[in-house]
Amino acid sequence: MKRVMLKVAYDGTNYHGWQIQPNVVTIESVLNETLSALFQEEIKVIGASRTDTGVHALGNIAVFDTNARMPADKMSYALNQKLPEDIRIQLSMEVAPDFHPRHQNSRKTYEYKILNCAFPMPVYRLYSYFTYVRLDVGKMREAASCLVGEHDFKSFCSTKTVAETTVRTIYDIHVEKAGDMICVRITGSGFLYNMVRIIVGTLMEAGKGKIAPKDMTDILNACNREKAGPTLPACGLTLIGYEYL
Repeated sequence: MKRVMLKVAYDGTNYHGWQIQPNVVTIESVLNETLSALFQEEIKVIGASRTDTGVHALGNIAVFDTNARMPADKMSYALNQKLPEDIRIQLSMEVAPDFHPRHQNSRKTYEYKILNCAFPMPVYRLYSYFTYVRLDVGKMREAASCLVGEHDFKSFCSTKTVAETTVRTIYDIHVEKAGDMICVRITGSGFLYNMVRIIVGTLMEAGKGKIAPKDMTDILNACNREKAGPTLPACGLTLIGYEYL
């Protein structure tokens, strides 16, 4: 028996998120079915991030245990012959038997993209959030800087969040604009349910001039979801990847 780690990229448009759910297709269910058929044994993956419906990934991490004799580094090639074209394994490798992708110290990076122009562009509709309201990127950057560090992010998570603590550490937030596309890139120790989408929704409020950038500190300290901005749609969100420390 060996434990294999996969780096998984996917377009989340046609999936009900990562985690297995009754009567719907998820990334986890497709991986389990494909691995089990390939190696002729029951296999269940353990994922690092349970991304929501419509969220994309360039480098989610999963592990599984197998008796297969195939070398771990060759499994990515075999799997990519069987998986649907909107899921692709970027790397496969053997790891320690006790390696768990959610129980390691890591840095996790997400990007959220906002198309900011007069009219929607169809080719970006599945991978960004569109708004015609002109956003002030400078104010968004100033507001974002208030979130760097260790804070209680209760104001920036769904009321459905189930977590032992809502304290998280944000290492970096970058807000950049290229042409009509604004990209918010956030790296942290971990993220609460809907946390990134709420943070970016609140940064947009600063970009629209509805709140002052310095108000982000007050929103943080309030520990009240009602004080923060809207939860943006999933389509603009991509899990870029993990760095294990």
